[in-house]
Amino acid sequence: MRSPWKFTLLVKLMGKQSDIKAGNYQLDHAVTPLQLFYKITRGDVTEQEITLIEGWRFQQVRQALNDDPKIAHLSRGMRAADIMRRIGAPGKNPEGLFFPDTYYFPADTSDLAILKRAYQTMKNHLAVAWHNRSTGLPFSTPYDALILASMIEKETGQGKERPLIAGVFINRLKRGMRLQSDPTVIYGLGAKFNGNLHKKDLVTDTAYNTYTRAGLPPTPIAMPGLASINAALHPAKTRDLYFVAKGNGAHQFSETLAEHIRAVRRYQLGER
Repeated sequence: MRSPWKFTLLVKLMGKQSDIKAGNYQLDHAVTPLQLFYKITRGDVTEQEITLIEGWRFQQVRQALNDDPKIAHLSRGMRAADIMRRIGAPGKNPEGLFFPDTYYFPADTSDLAILKRAYQTMKNHLAVAWHNRSTGLPFSTPYDALILASMIEKETGQGKERPLIAGVFINRLKRGMRLQSDPTVIYGLGAKFNGNLHKKDLVTDTAYNTYTRAGLPPTPIAMPGLASINAALHPAKTRDLYFVAKGNGAHQFSETLAEHIRAVRRYQLGER
């Protein structure tokens, strides 16, 4: 457009700003601004899209794919193991292996094709992040980093805290301390989790209970975004060993158990 402002003015005069639909549009011949306006408010897109959200579990990814009418549902009814085999990752646990992002695709693309793209995208991002990782980390493989990144994703309420949370977990791993992460306990409870975490849950042993078991859980617990992956591989240099939620999305970090107990009493029990 020679004068984009004219198109902006047209849209405002029509009072249809909120009707414009994001997407990919193909113009195979010249159109007037009014014709373009009608096209992008009708949503005549050449490609569809689906967004996979950071922190989702694999079952949530499958549900989103199953609920999208524009996708060919080839994986519906398949076991997770069969899906992983079909996308070229046989024998792998699917949890956390798909990169959260918005994916564009022609109508009737199969869910398996989208999953394969998301799997390859995660594989590529993780490889680059692993190559550029900080030194001295207690990880044997990129998969270890992915597991921790998934925990950071579920623990983080404010993005700026990701490296700090990573730093606490790294410090605890190096000292042989248990990670004591509530999201891993919740994941291990599965359908038994009713929305409230109780003391008995923290002492009930599962493969994912990081209160009862040392080290990392056996698999990721969700899809981590790139920020959480980078935090796991570039943690903050800190002496903190504890953190507790303040109730506003942020955390209070502490170096000693005594400081942590005071923080718990203040932010969790309401004491002064």
